[in-house]
Amino acid sequence: MRVHVIGAGLAGLAASLALADAGCRVALYEAGPAAGGRCRSYFDRKLGARIDNGNHLLLSGNRAAHAYLRRLGTAATLAGPGAPVFPFFDRHDGARWRLRPGRSRLPWWVFAPSRRVPGTRPGDYLALRHLLRPRADTLVADLPLAPALARRLIAPLAIAALNTLPEAGSAALLGAVIAETLGRGGAACIPAFPREGLSESFIDPALAALAAGGAEIFLARRVTALPVQNGAVAAIETIAGPAVFAPGDPVVLAVPPWIAGDLLPGLTVPDAFEAIVNLHFRIEAEPGPAGFWGVIGGLAEWVFVKPGIVSVTISAANRFAETAPETLAAAVWADVAAVLGLGATPPPAWRLVRERRATFLASPDQNRRRPGPATALANLVLAGDWTATGLPATIEGAIRSGNLAADKVLRHAARH
Repeated sequence: MRVHVIGAGLAGLAASLALADAGCRVALYEAGPAAGGRCRSYFDRKLGARIDNGNHLLLSGNRAAHAYLRRLGTAATLAGPGAPVFPFFDRHDGARWRLRPGRSRLPWWVFAPSRRVPGTRPGDYLALRHLLRPRADTLVADLPLAPALARRLIAPLAIAALNTLPEAGSAALLGAVIAETLGRGGAACIPAFPREGLSESFIDPALAALAAGGAEIFLARRVTALPVQNGAVAAIETIAGPAVFAPGDPVVLAVPPWIAGDLLPGLTVPDAFEAIVNLHFRIEAEPGPAGFWGVIGGLAEWVFVKPGIVSVTISAANRFAETAPETLAAAVWADVAAVLGLGATPPPAWRLVRERRATFLASPDQNRRRPGPATALANLVLAGDWTATGLPATIEGAIRSGNLAADKVLRHAARH
């Protein structure tokens, strides 16, 4: 069976691998010159270094993502502390601490002041139960949390996981993340990130595995139309002309939601989005206890220290759409210098990467607009972190959606 996968981001790659492993012939189409979508690396000439287009932190509870890396043989390319430890720095008072949940599912660690968030009491954590069964319209900002717990843990976690401010973010989506990580104990909260780069861990090995298995990979091959006949996709039109397509060939559409909406008129998709800004500084720095820092009360939110590069993420960045890059770089560098103890030094060479539609806005309204994998067309399924995975737009959600789409294709083929 020949399956056409449109889009070579993580969702499309995960679907392609699962289908190829099941013995399908795969044709993979990518509109851009490189695969990976928002999860890729490239060499930056200004910095003279290889950088990621964004920072991503995996947790050990991200089972689909880790299974994907094991399938590729790249699990060892991840770096991290090897233990559930999250260093934080508070810009307001200069306080440093480490959140260190115990590995057990039983949250005994909340009784140890050295392990929990400073300024919180053990009883404050009972309020997290509201995250596990929230109403569909509950916002993160509406949760009855102790101020220190909200400001120093839940707000930064929500902004990072949802890419949405707590005032708009869905408590249900944040609760889904917590249920699979902190809710399962520290053993599901061990952080890791690519030691070298996102492409080296997630993308290049996937392309190599697909090519080795006989998949056809078409880069810079944008799909322009999906003609429909008798309730099914009847052809695939691309900028290079029609693709080789046989009647009944299954199609996995793993493209951003606005493109899916253009190709499938009438499809309901998320239509509000949030930006992410990443700043990369060319500097050698000590990685600290984990290789990254969470920043409270600063413009920077997460600071990743890699060889020769310090990378900073600002999520929910629509609020900075009109801010000049130089202004952002100066403010973020002040946070980085404080976190790393560098004093009042001028910023080194830097690069700003702005993803204007990085993820859908993770609000209750937008969450309701997420379609499942099945469509009204008999031979077409959807994949992408914006589909109804039950999670926000994350690496884990993208890979799960690709796996689910492949499973739908295979089950349909088995019935017919």
